[in-house]
Amino acid sequence: MSERPQEMTVATAFAGMRTAVPVVFRAGCPDCRGRFELGAGALRLAIGASSRTTFYSFTCPECGSAVRKPAGERIVELLTGGGVRTLRLHSTV
Repeated sequence: MSERPQEMTVATAFAGMRTAVPVVFRAGCPDCRGRFELGAGALRLAIGASSRTTFYSFTCPECGSAVRKPAGERIVELLTGGGVRTLRLHSTV
């Protein structure tokens, strides 16, 4: 007698998964000195050819200033892993 493979439902497939927790990043504004947490959707990451052209940016939720900060390798890794939208900058020669 051959055994029939058990059919898997969507509910069965996802039974062991937990709900995803949104990633938040701590940030500070150099203008108003505010400290806050931002979701990935509030940040933008630009990756350039050098460390001088790689940065992340956001709008301060407290004063509305446009903030731009340098992003080293570790920051790039954390932001991309956390779902921040990334723009790769290309130089023209």
